[in-house]
Amino acid sequence: MLKIQEIRELIKLVDQSSIDEFSYELDGSKIKMKKNKAVTYVEEKAAIQNNEVHKAEEVVSAPAAAAPAQAPKAQEASVQEEAPAPAADENLHKIVSPMVGTFYQSPSPDAGAYVKAGSKVTDDSVVCIVEAMKLFNEIEAEVKGEIVEILVKDGQLVEYGQPLFLVKPE
Repeated sequence: MLKIQEIRELIKLVDQSSIDEFSYELDGSKIKMKKNKAVTYVEEKAAIQNNEVHKAEEVVSAPAAAAPAQAPKAQEASVQEEAPAPAADENLHKIVSPMVGTFYQSPSPDAGAYVKAGSKVTDDSVVCIVEAMKLFNEIEAEVKGEIVEILVKDGQLVEYGQPLFLVKPE
């Protein structure tokens, strides 16, 4: 069974993502979240009904109720963040985030960044890490060329499909 903190983390990720529906099933427990017009619904069913499950449902319903007030602000913030980006040359390739998570430029806090503006990359060059649900996913360039611009900051939350880098293909 998921812990309350894990359920809260799921609610945040679903709320901040562009997906409208999420469901998860494990050992007779099922969590289903739907997001309609900036409202997140959370439902948990378990084969074994005990006090712990009822407590989890009560705690989870409070953050879900608060989500509608927060969601429009999050959407406004993402629009504002994207607006200042310089007009991209049509020949530039965008490396986009394949998932919702936290962007990291280096494999560890004390290590150097994978790439910087001006770095040459190949198809299989790792350019960053996106951490989602405590899993660190290496993101590859998928294009041969030169990094022109890094569009996000280290430690920033990124959305699915959000551009991370601009690459001038060779």
